[in-house]
Formats: sequence, structure tokens, C-alpha cells
Amino acid sequence: MEFKKIETMAEYGNALKEIDFLMDSKVDTRDGERLNALVTLVEGYEAKHFPVDIPDRIEATKLSDAAGIPKP
Repeated sequence: MEFKKIETMAEYGNALKEIDFLMDSKVDTRDGERLNALVTLVEGYEAKHFPVDIPDRIEATKLSDAAGIPKP
């Protein structure tokens, strides 16, 4: 099995479609290994192209209050 870095939106979209197809694969199978590799590649692409800023504590509290999430 050979994999290469995802570099374009088209490759990203194709990888997501294949992940969807492979989602029920067993862990210790060829399809399961392919699924794991594709997820890792997609995570790398998303981290670079769609970064998510983690809010600080105060912002996180405001967001959870606005969403109606109960405090522990």
C-alpha cells in the first residue's frame, strides 16, 4: 500500500469519500489499515488548511453558557 500527502481539495474530497466507504472496516485488515492511513493524511491536511483555534478558559465558558451546556 502506498500513500502520499494530500495536497489539493480534490484529493481531500476523494479521501473523505473513501473514508466514508471504509468506515466499518475491521482494525486488523487491509481496509482497516487503509482507513487509518487515510484518516491520518486527512487530519494533516485539515490541520494545515482548516486550523481551529482553541478558545481560552473565559471564551470557552462563554461559549458553553451560550450553548446551554450545564456545568459539572
